[in-house]
Amino acid sequence: MRLFKAFRNEQTDRDTFYRLLAEDSARQVAEFTSLAGRSLLDVGGGPGYFADAFRAAGAYYVGLDPDVGELSARGEFAEGMIRASGTRLPIRTASVDVCYSSNVLEHVDEPRTMLDEMVRVTKPGGTVFLSFTPWYSPWGGHETSPWHFIGGHYARRRFRDNHGQEPKNRYGESLFAVSVGSALRWARNHPEAGLERALPRYHPWWATWVVRVPVLREVVSWNLVLVLRKKP
Repeated sequence: MRLFKAFRNEQTDRDTFYRLLAEDSARQVAEFTSLAGRSLLDVGGGPGYFADAFRAAGAYYVGLDPDVGELSARGEFAEGMIRASGTRLPIRTASVDVCYSSNVLEHVDEPRTMLDEMVRVTKPGGTVFLSFTPWYSPWGGHETSPWHFIGGHYARRRFRDNHGQEPKNRYGESLFAVSVGSALRWARNHPEAGLERALPRYHPWWATWVVRVPVLREVVSWNLVLVLRKKP
């Protein structure tokens, strides 16, 4: 509920929302693997909120983001940040204990490539933890929601007509339709990693069953978490 309340003011009070989101993310990852003394790569780390949270939890943090605007949103680039693409990670194979990504996959035009790259750079026995917003969730179109249910291009045109400018997240350029089903199929069939958990990120524990129901999960998951373990 704290995150939901903060999310309503995401555009006007970014610091509060992203600080809370980063702290919650570090807590969630720590439920699946120890962070103290572990190396963690954050794919899409942005301006440094996640860097602060994961370092506070004891991780050796390195983040990357292709967007200069995101990297410099709080002024100077945060320490340990790299400008690079999530689909071509400039990281040695099997070199990090944890590979993490939050709300990035839906902004990548080659989501499977990014997912494969995250597995590649993770050490055997290491953890891959990622979350993303499914296209058919209430927030799938981001600021163009709920009109994305009619179509991504329509929602983008409607936003442009109403506001006189393009949305920040432009369907077909910086926003793409990624489904829960396709992500689960990738996770369950990856030859180098095993799926440990799939759950709706912001739901209470008793509602995690929705991920197991086709069609329903696409709409009500809101945000999907996948946790994988790299095979030896």
